[in-house]
Amino acid sequence: MHDVDLVIIGAGPSGLYGAYYAGFRGMSVAVIDSLPEPGGQISALYPEKEIFDVAGFPAVKGQRLIDELVAQAAQADPLFLLGESALDLWHGEDSVEVVTDAGTRVRAKALLLTGGIGTFTPRELPVGDGYLGRGLRYFVRRLDEVAGHDVVVVGGGDSAVDWALALEPLARSVTLVHRRPAFRAHERSVATLRASSVRVLTPYEVAEISGEPHVGEVVVERVKEGDRVALPAQTVVAALGFIADLGPIRQWGLELRKRHVLVDRSMRTSLPRVFAAGDISDYDGKVRLISVGFGEAAAAVNNLAPLVNPAFDTVPGHSSDAA
Repeated sequence: MHDVDLVIIGAGPSGLYGAYYAGFRGMSVAVIDSLPEPGGQISALYPEKEIFDVAGFPAVKGQRLIDELVAQAAQADPLFLLGESALDLWHGEDSVEVVTDAGTRVRAKALLLTGGIGTFTPRELPVGDGYLGRGLRYFVRRLDEVAGHDVVVVGGGDSAVDWALALEPLARSVTLVHRRPAFRAHERSVATLRASSVRVLTPYEVAEISGEPHVGEVVVERVKEGDRVALPAQTVVAALGFIADLGPIRQWGLELRKRHVLVDRSMRTSLPRVFAAGDISDYDGKVRLISVGFGEAAAAVNNLAPLVNPAFDTVPGHSSDAA
């Protein structure tokens, strides 16, 4: 059993910033995350990708951002419970208690949910059976792992376009394959892609992967017309999105909108002493950006502060005024 003022579920950007900010407000903090290291989706899926919409950074690689957030959160001396999933939530008169799948119990005056999209698994490439780990991957942890390769990136969203652009300077060749003529990625990224040396094949889809023991060739087929193109490839990056699941949190009695937790203007959920911030939260006009999540985490901490200690005001003052 651990007793703290605030327990945070989710060690992504919003959760890490929430841990720092709770410490700034004088609270003790525990942070729970099912992944073995802090950083959430960023560390797990795109640590080497450049992020462009975080205030103060014209561009910052995902892992560097996480490293800086961890260092900032360290000022609060949080208790990290990593590699543990929150299973059950219990309500007391003046506290909440979270039980993890490892049997750890954390009692706190308030709970902040910053679990992003929950647990996530990649959408599989239909013709990729048997090649996972043998040239097929769903994300690239280290860009230099595929330096000098012929790379085929599959998908039309931000992740696919970002991977293609990030790999262009390192790979021998990069081909982006998307089954629709239009991309879902940000317009600026698509414009940069069109101006790059990346070969773009639309509307095509992957029809066949071959090679032993590793990927050696990818055959793509034009949608409807059926004509085929064979591409040399040692790496296939299938950036087809992820299937998200809130897991046990869905059974806690929270008011949900699809897979998101509804909150009011104070980031308060439908359950007493439970708040939410970042991608997991939802309200009319919600914008899912890392920068927005930071503000939501600070708002949540300030609004839950009087629950932790009645002497705490919701108006925090400025960090520059602190000794």
